[in-house]
Amino acid sequence: MAVAPEVRRSVPLPVVVESRRRDTWWLEPLIVVIVLGGFGLYSLWVALQDANYFADPYISPYYSPCLAVHCGAAAVLPIIGAWWAISPAILILWIPLGFRATCYYYRKAYYRSFFWSPPACAIPDAPRRYSGETRLPFLLQNLHRYFFWLALVVVLFLWWDALRAFVFPTALGMRFGIGLGTLVLVANAALLSLYSLSCHSCRHICGGGLDSFRGSPLRYRFWRWVSRLNARHPRFAWVSLFGVAIADLYVRLVASGVIVDPRVVF
Repeated sequence: MAVAPEVRRSVPLPVVVESRRRDTWWLEPLIVVIVLGGFGLYSLWVALQDANYFADPYISPYYSPCLAVHCGAAAVLPIIGAWWAISPAILILWIPLGFRATCYYYRKAYYRSFFWSPPACAIPDAPRRYSGETRLPFLLQNLHRYFFWLALVVVLFLWWDALRAFVFPTALGMRFGIGLGTLVLVANAALLSLYSLSCHSCRHICGGGLDSFRGSPLRYRFWRWVSRLNARHPRFAWVSLFGVAIADLYVRLVASGVIVDPRVVF
């Protein structure tokens, strides 16, 4: 018996998902995997070292603020007693890493590159189902706004480290000076400040909860300024990532005696 045309049209056709792209669309996800994966491995190695993170007056951003008593001269706020016998970086490193891991831009980057969800435009998703960020561990992405406030505290300590890097111990006592490490730590604090203040959460805090800026001219100015930074947020995210690694590597090389820090002391 023949099937009526309207019945035939109601039967769903099988969907064949394929891509006709022949360009090197996979290059960007590959670069992200290499850079973020390498940064993650380097951060893990640094956090477990518990050595060569302080060369007076320089301290690695991975260990700042140093909260353990056994940090010695590097301790800024030694509130953790001698019972803490492992690397003090573990006490603080979860804050900047948590801030970056929950960052809206980084989510886009590693969702596409590591999970292929989706890897590129016109390329099918690897996961068969999409649940968004409603399940663990992705439910923790909603903590980003809280990581933002914690990250600001860490950035303030990094600025304190940068200011301390202008004062050098000498035979005549503490003297003002400028070293290459000083410039490295100042640049690192500045880049992390730009990355943090250009964050989407910061922009929302400045003006996202207002229906009108008419009665809040000051917040409007902050919102406009942060919005301009927000347009460059991806750039700040990547540059500051390399900045942290370079700052740590420089302090580590000075502390281990591999290089000598050039400085001028007045």
